[in-house]
Amino acid sequence: MARPRKPLLSRDRIVDAARALVDAEGLAAVSTRRLAAELGVSGPSLYNHFRTKDQILEAVADSVSALVDLSMFEPAQDGTPRDWRTALHDWAVSYRAALREHPNIVPVLAQGPGRRPAGLRLADAVFGAMVDAGWPPAQATSNGALMRYFVMGSALGSFAGGFVDDEAAYDPADYPHLGQAHLLADRQELIDERAFETGLTALLDGLAVQYAQVGAATR
Repeated sequence: MARPRKPLLSRDRIVDAARALVDAEGLAAVSTRRLAAELGVSGPSLYNHFRTKDQILEAVADSVSALVDLSMFEPAQDGTPRDWRTALHDWAVSYRAALREHPNIVPVLAQGPGRRPAGLRLADAVFGAMVDAGWPPAQATSNGALMRYFVMGSALGSFAGGFVDDEAAYDPADYPHLGQAHLLADRQELIDERAFETGLTALLDGLAVQYAQVGAATR
């Protein structure tokens, strides 16, 4: 009886295994030796697809960028451009969701898209939508950078989760305003989501004011 064949090694299999490892143990856990063991192959076989560990991490980062929905930047079926503010809001929500699923790869993504195809498509979609909506190119670039800073920061950690649930840690003599801080961790999801939406709305409100000023200056 023929022995079952192992799945062929491919870039996708390597990236999937590396992403799972990053998710579970962080960036430092990734090495070609560790990945080879996870995949049941010899170390040198990885070099047929990736020359270095950094290339693997770049591919993992791009696989996460590829999870971000960009459809909100496409024109409606009748060809009408999407409202830039609504599109930017929906993109930020999708972007954050992807990063929150894979927060350990954020430091690599924070370095910028480099040559990563999905990362470049993301940047192109945001910039193009802003320019098409009437933003000057320089301000469109700043808008994209601003949103990126905000979304990545929100994905890196939980504000509410950073407080211990021990009431004794917040002695009112030292922290007179933190009497309820021990309750924050239990409400982590609600607080973090509300903070994200509050911040996102504030950013978009500010951009809307600038957008009106841009329109007034060009009329």
